[in-house]
Amino acid sequence: MNIDYKKIAAKAEEYKPQISKFLRDMIAIPSESCQEKDVVLRIKEEMLKVGFDKVEIDPQGNVLGYVGNGKHLIAFDAHIDTVGVGEIKNWKYDPYKGHEEGDIIIGRGASDQEGGMASMVYAGKIIKDLGLAKDATVLMVGTVQEEDCDGLCWQYIVEKSKIRPEFVVSTEPTSCRIYRGHRGRMEIKVTTHGISCHGSAPERGENAIYKMGPIINELKALNENLHYNEFLGKGTLTISECGFSSPSRCAVADGCWVSIDRRLTDGESWQSAIQEIKNLPSVKAANAEVTMYQYDRPSYTGLVYPTECFFPTWVIPADHPACASSVEAYRGLFNAEPVVDKWTFSTNGVSIMGRYGIPVVGFGPGHEDQAHAPNECTWKSELVKAAAMYAAIPDIYTAKYCK
Repeated sequence: MNIDYKKIAAKAEEYKPQISKFLRDMIAIPSESCQEKDVVLRIKEEMLKVGFDKVEIDPQGNVLGYVGNGKHLIAFDAHIDTVGVGEIKNWKYDPYKGHEEGDIIIGRGASDQEGGMASMVYAGKIIKDLGLAKDATVLMVGTVQEEDCDGLCWQYIVEKSKIRPEFVVSTEPTSCRIYRGHRGRMEIKVTTHGISCHGSAPERGENAIYKMGPIINELKALNENLHYNEFLGKGTLTISECGFSSPSRCAVADGCWVSIDRRLTDGESWQSAIQEIKNLPSVKAANAEVTMYQYDRPSYTGLVYPTECFFPTWVIPADHPACASSVEAYRGLFNAEPVVDKWTFSTNGVSIMGRYGIPVVGFGPGHEDQAHAPNECTWKSELVKAAAMYAAIPDIYTAKYCK
């Protein structure tokens, strides 16, 4: 294997202005979950412009760009939907302008996660320019609905499109570190029921909100005693929403519910997470219902692909070929030792590796702490590093691990 890392790095640096402009163009197109059509079309346009061999948009709305026709299919994934902007007063700059300030680009989606898409597309151009990845077919995927339901896009890609890469590089933000796993998650609903009556005589009814009070306290305590894993850390839970039903403000509430964001570390399952809550004395006393949410929101194409809101934990070994190839690419390109770690948040890896056992390794421009934050930003220098990495990884993998 003889990879010219200097040429790859030089090409990535050469394309810095184009990568930055493309990212700013994507930021300028609002693309919240299930509203990604226009940004998908912009990505398709850029893929064709830089010379991808084939570009498709699948029935769910994911954009798939192919480079090369080798026998080893290697995929790169970026979700191209974003969350909303939140309170606009917290933004110093228009979140849809892609404000540039030195090495920084500011705007919604800059780190999470359109920066990864920009680097991916220009990695494809570098591969074409330098004749790389001759033994690989490189698939660059811009996926939809991740912010709403992470991994749903890859459930569709694997199950319906029958696409199964040998491994996937997730370009979610890692601060240009190499990540090999993260905790899973699930969305749980706890519901209590009561009997309404006039608020002037509450003793005639049964208040569902009062029943929820002790449950909230026990959920808070449960969070402190969840399973711990040495690599991924502790499982967690937090109440993320609450609601009620009542005939009026002058009545006793006949229903109450809370939503729980449950993070699952290695060694936990969705069944155990549900049972832990069902076992709480307050849940038993209130005869509360504990259920998992379902997701069935249509994509921007109108496709409904329902799933339960369970997103499995996943980890690959540090010596796995996907991880080892990334480490070697980093060393060759940057003459330094990479940090190998894990994400705090969740990614499409919950389906790719968590459901289907397709290995995933993470390397992305941008930082986790920018995700969903006002004044979200990324760094042009990291966009360039990521483009170089994505161009180099396929050749290392096919040369060293596919004999």
